[in-house]
Amino acid sequence: MLRGVENHSLPRAAAFFDLDKTVIAKSSTLTFSKSFYQGGLINRRAALRTAYAQFVFLAGGLDHDQMERMRQYLSGMCRGWNVRKVKEIVAETLHDLIDPIIYDEAASLIEEHHTAGRDVVIVSTSGAEVVEPIGELLGADRVVATRMVVGDDGCFTGEVEYYAYGPTKAEAVRELAVSEGYDLDRCYAYSDSATDLPMLQTVGHPHAVNPDRALRREAAARGWPVLEFARPVRLKQRLPGFSVPPRPALVAAAAVGAAAATAGLVWYASRRRSTTS
Repeated sequence: MLRGVENHSLPRAAAFFDLDKTVIAKSSTLTFSKSFYQGGLINRRAALRTAYAQFVFLAGGLDHDQMERMRQYLSGMCRGWNVRKVKEIVAETLHDLIDPIIYDEAASLIEEHHTAGRDVVIVSTSGAEVVEPIGELLGADRVVATRMVVGDDGCFTGEVEYYAYGPTKAEAVRELAVSEGYDLDRCYAYSDSATDLPMLQTVGHPHAVNPDRALRREAAARGWPVLEFARPVRLKQRLPGFSVPPRPALVAAAAVGAAAATAGLVWYASRRRSTTS
């Protein structure tokens, strides 16, 4: 249980949340594979790979080197994708796909932080056009997320403008502390992955949520709290009368999800071949 309402004569504080497997039960990017397949952005083979990538992700996640190879692959894969087409596909499915997989425990924790007077910031490697509406749905005050470059023709160029990953997340947290007046010693952070150690080390109250093996070891060594979230629930079940407004132009960077998913399977297949050869 969190401490009570903040004394507002003290410096401000915030709670920084990773998204995938921390606030929601799956990968926010990989979840869209079926929608992209039905919309013609990826073929059947890529869709099947994406489904298996979701399994690999849920089973143990990806380490730094695997995530870097994924980033390089997705940059090439999404090159030339029409952003409007992506927005149209994702706008129809975003809330149906994401709302049911929000952890009840995470939603409660977000509410507790707000009650205590702290800002809530979602910090995610997923694309900003995905993370921002999810953050709004959750009542987050701010988001930090990956941004892809869109050319004058309205298509992805294949370049990444800003990659919110690893040390970059920690830099973003420190920059927000300066611009918003947060006292980092009084701030909280939550993540499932050891790749977020830089962010967790930046705050005074780090927490491991559903941690991978490496993060679980680090948390034990450092005496950090370990939280287990296991109850996905629709927000409208938590809040009677809740309804999600339509959002016709939300999610260009969800395209990154389909690419990232395929990249994960490319890595897995190559690793399996090297192991069996």
